[in-house]
Amino acid sequence: MMSRTFAPAKINLTLHVTGQRSDGYHLLDSLVVFADVGDRVRVMPAEETTLEVTGPMAAGCPSGETNLVMKAAGLFDLPVAITLDKHLPVAAGIGGGSSDAAATLHAMAELTGTNTIPEGATGLGADVRVCLMRQAARMRGIGEDVQPVEGMPELSAVLANPGVEVATAQVFQALEDKNGAPMPKRIPRWRAGWSAIDWISKQRNDLEAPATLVAPVIAEVLDALRGLAGARFARMSGSGATCFALFEDRTEADHAAEHLASAHPDWWVTAATLR
Repeated sequence: MMSRTFAPAKINLTLHVTGQRSDGYHLLDSLVVFADVGDRVRVMPAEETTLEVTGPMAAGCPSGETNLVMKAAGLFDLPVAITLDKHLPVAAGIGGGSSDAAATLHAMAELTGTNTIPEGATGLGADVRVCLMRQAARMRGIGEDVQPVEGMPELSAVLANPGVEVATAQVFQALEDKNGAPMPKRIPRWRAGWSAIDWISKQRNDLEAPATLVAPVIAEVLDALRGLAGARFARMSGSGATCFALFEDRTEADHAAEHLASAHPDWWVTAATLR
């Protein structure tokens, strides 16, 4: 018996840092969506729990106990052989590790026939709760307050990462203003993708500037995305270094991704549909 699960890339369309708790954790207000590109997790019963990492982005991904998929599987009373097929870059601001953990939790629940997520699962990481939901959501606090966003239109995007790992802690350390304004109290129900893009463009990612100080190449990625034909606007996702440009049409995004990949063959570039 085997269970397979898709682990989609998580994209922070907005990321407002609204405060910092006494324990050091930062408070966020973020609009999150998921892409149709991502990793794949496969689990099957075994004598002991093991992890094999394959795929084009396997290099640099831990294959031992520190990997969140191992910790996720360990919450169930069943040893399994896990294969993690990595297609997303590591430490890239698109929730790869958390999404992999959430996919493992779903796969293990299916494999064990429980179809329930065990207690402690969301303690694996701040993004695991929203990654378990796998739909457009507003995430607040330190990731514990997650509410679905209904009626989110599909958005076409180009994702680009220059191959530089950015440490989240280092980015937060470089953030000067840690008490920014949250998003508007109510997220609209948009009529179409263009109106969503217009609203999103008026919001912020407060980590973009400090991440650019940590990894100046992010500015180059943003400039390249903004220069693509049909791009409405570009922003960094999460704490970086992956950035995205939004388009009104998937065909435009596909053509733009081909152009960007040709111009920057050393970058990870893909078109995606966000929902």
